[in-house]
Amino acid sequence: MPDHESRPIVALAEAKKHFGPVRALDGVTLSVAPGDCIGLVGHNGAGKSTLVNLINGGLAPSGGTIRFDQGDDALTAGVRSVFQELSLCPNLSVAENLRISHSSLPRIGWRKPARAEMLASLDAIFPGHGIDVAGDVEIERLTIAERQMVEIAIGFAPRGSEARLVILDEPTSSLDAGIADQLLAHVKRFCAAGGAVIFISHMLGEVFEVASRIVVLKDGRIVAERATQDFTRQGLIDAMGHMTSDDASVETARQFGAEVLRTPEGLSARQGEIVGLAGLAGHGQAAALARFYLAKTSTWRASRTSDAVFVAGDRARDGVLPLWSILRNISIASLKLGARAGLVDRSAENEMAEGWKTRIGIRTDDLTRPILSLSGGNQQKALFARALANPAPIVVMDDPMRGVDVGTKQDVYAMIRAEAARGRTFLWYSTETEEVCQCDRVFVFRNGEISAELTGTEITEENILAASFEMQEAS
Repeated sequence: MPDHESRPIVALAEAKKHFGPVRALDGVTLSVAPGDCIGLVGHNGAGKSTLVNLINGGLAPSGGTIRFDQGDDALTAGVRSVFQELSLCPNLSVAENLRISHSSLPRIGWRKPARAEMLASLDAIFPGHGIDVAGDVEIERLTIAERQMVEIAIGFAPRGSEARLVILDEPTSSLDAGIADQLLAHVKRFCAAGGAVIFISHMLGEVFEVASRIVVLKDGRIVAERATQDFTRQGLIDAMGHMTSDDASVETARQFGAEVLRTPEGLSARQGEIVGLAGLAGHGQAAALARFYLAKTSTWRASRTSDAVFVAGDRARDGVLPLWSILRNISIASLKLGARAGLVDRSAENEMAEGWKTRIGIRTDDLTRPILSLSGGNQQKALFARALANPAPIVVMDDPMRGVDVGTKQDVYAMIRAEAARGRTFLWYSTETEEVCQCDRVFVFRNGEISAELTGTEITEENILAASFEMQEAS
């Protein structure tokens, strides 16, 4: 067993980080020792990203101290970070991305050892991953799940010196259940061998599975810290400061309108229905959504109303407009609704954005700030606000809850059900079974085809998994 009494890899004492009047971190004392797996939880904007950026050297503290057991900096101490917002260079290959952070590779003939190291790391964490490491396939040609797997593998790879503390920020947000289980198993092995992990996730089941200790952040302070077994799920949610039930509220059966869509794959939906797309990541769900959405929106003729709106899960690639403000990111899909003679009604725009900021809980005191000033989860809330503020009858959602905290998820579920009750139709692809089970009907995809259609009590994790791994026989 690892020695939990050994000297901490990193120790923070009253660490603070202020951005002007904003106290992002306000006096945090925390230590991480070999063998620790610390589950770091808190709502979006609680200070989690700021804390890990102090530990990995991305930010300098405004006050307090940060000490490492080896050397004076995070790099020397063996601290690695795997970011929620993927940091890979999209125009480079897998091996070339490793080369950026691996100064020990030879200057000449580095490709062969880089490929070998990446393949070994991927094989150790994700057996059967199927990612082409030997070739020069660019990262942008991989699925988002494959990109996340590559980033994780780089984080754990030796790179000239062994990783001692790996910070995983929402590491399973783009992974399906099977691949996520592989990662969780590797985290347990890594910590049992004397490594340490800071595990940040809004998926509380994963935190309870791998963490030896849970730390709860709220408003830049640690409000609870104790052994995992001393928490219950509801107790943890209460400590985070948001009350919600373990179980989704039970609804009476709803009546749906006429069929409003049918795709070549056999995907269909009725007015007011919440239709889920499930199955292992990369089996055609996202492609089916993209084809449908583009068919509904790709036209040169401008109109005041839209047939469909889109909520992206890969917000960096498909969602946020990084050079624009929070306000503009929210209002862009609805500007034409209140426009007169081609002129935007700025007062109506501000009123709409402020209303959605309050309704969906975007943590900012100024909507004119850049969208990238928000945490990842709050950026995702802005994308939801953009879509739901537009009255389009069909809402297409491509794994939209990545990096969103448990409290906000419950609020969004309620909003989706309320909008569906008003007659809007939702197409919802998710890698999280909990979310798929919120739907009225579920289509399970395998190898680009629909392998099962589930309704009502048929929508269970067991049925979804069975259809994901084996095509159902034709009746």
